[in-house]
Amino acid sequence: MPETVTAFSDKPTGVPSLSENTFLRYLNFIALYLAQGIPEGMLLFGIPAWMAASGKTAGEIGSFAAVAGLPWSFKIIVAPMMDRFTYLPMGRKRPWVLLGQLGLMVSFVAMAFVPNPLNNLNLFMISGFFVSFFGSFQDVATDGMAVDIVPANEQARANGFMWGSKIVGTSASLALGSWLLNEYGFSASVISLSVCVGLIMLAPLLLRERAGEKLLPWTTGATSPETEKMKLETWAMIFKSLFKVFSLRNSLLVALVAFASQVGFNFIATLLPVFTVTSLDWTNQEYSNFFATASLIGGLGGMLIGGIFIDKFNKRKVMTWYCILFIALAISFVLLQQYWVEKWFVMTFMVLYKLLYVFSCIGIFAIAMQCCWKKISASQFTLFMTIGNLGRVLGAKLVGPLRENLSWEYCFLFFAVMILAAIVVYQLINLKQQKKELLRLEEI
Repeated sequence: MPETVTAFSDKPTGVPSLSENTFLRYLNFIALYLAQGIPEGMLLFGIPAWMAASGKTAGEIGSFAAVAGLPWSFKIIVAPMMDRFTYLPMGRKRPWVLLGQLGLMVSFVAMAFVPNPLNNLNLFMISGFFVSFFGSFQDVATDGMAVDIVPANEQARANGFMWGSKIVGTSASLALGSWLLNEYGFSASVISLSVCVGLIMLAPLLLRERAGEKLLPWTTGATSPETEKMKLETWAMIFKSLFKVFSLRNSLLVALVAFASQVGFNFIATLLPVFTVTSLDWTNQEYSNFFATASLIGGLGGMLIGGIFIDKFNKRKVMTWYCILFIALAISFVLLQQYWVEKWFVMTFMVLYKLLYVFSCIGIFAIAMQCCWKKISASQFTLFMTIGNLGRVLGAKLVGPLRENLSWEYCFLFFAVMILAAIVVYQLINLKQQKKELLRLEEI
């Protein structure tokens, strides 16, 4: 095999590699998470608002959001494959990142050519499924690259940058995509987003994981010694290790809190465009602009201070306080429903919600990383996120039946109930105990 006979050299090759340069690490992951936010902004927010403005029912909108979110629950299938197979001379995860970015760009182009999408919902949902599939595919590869490359003392800060940039990507694609959707039509809007994804692809295309690796299959370079050591030889090794670490009590509790939180988060995300457009008579463009602004504020807040809070204070206590603030926000919104007609009031709710949402997601990511066994951390982290995304699918799917049977007030209180469940689980998590259990597994 070429990768075993080509001499490896760690001499400088122009641009520093990700393993060598903190700034380039942050830049690379900011770009890749920005790309992940692009499909999310349109599929989960922009298109549902457009569908609501076009007269589609809450059930139809919820079904589209659920199908679009479903591929994010498949990540656990592809994560072990990425751990087991790759083209090591180009890095352990970088080839998969490039493939995911390419697939995301192509699937956006394919979606743009769905004929009459609002009256062809089955094909429309299938196209949305594939856009999300490649978005989730890229997400798995990016998370795996982060686990391999980012030092432990940079993880919380990196999560802040990564999650914040994803929210910025979501809000930017929501605002730009919705404007293009209303001004130039569906196809032009989606094609434009595909071009943005293509430009972002330049970051992983030009930055090596480690010095001495190949940029492309036909360029010079070889497998680095560090990457060779992390290679997992058998499927049995991957799945036995994953079973051992995920059987730990605290691993199961983190998975449960991720599930409960994401049920609530995506329930609100799917409910808001329906609520504002059908009940408050907003246009889909107004909703998109307001929500994009709120998302941008939340994303910037996460990038600037979200990671610092989690780094500086006890993670479990910080997350408990975030949840308490979520519940207070939801109850206040219900009790002050006479102000729902005021756009400034709903906008304030959106901004506060998005700030807490970004901070909470950064915290969940950081806690999940801390619970990972380094031997199998990429697959374990993906499993945590997969369980959380199953919650997102359920949250979107619940919008239709709950809205048909409950008033708007009780729908918002349902969100508070899910966050209350997360608070209960947080009190049971013991990260110090998890650390001891991980050390014990290392000694086996």
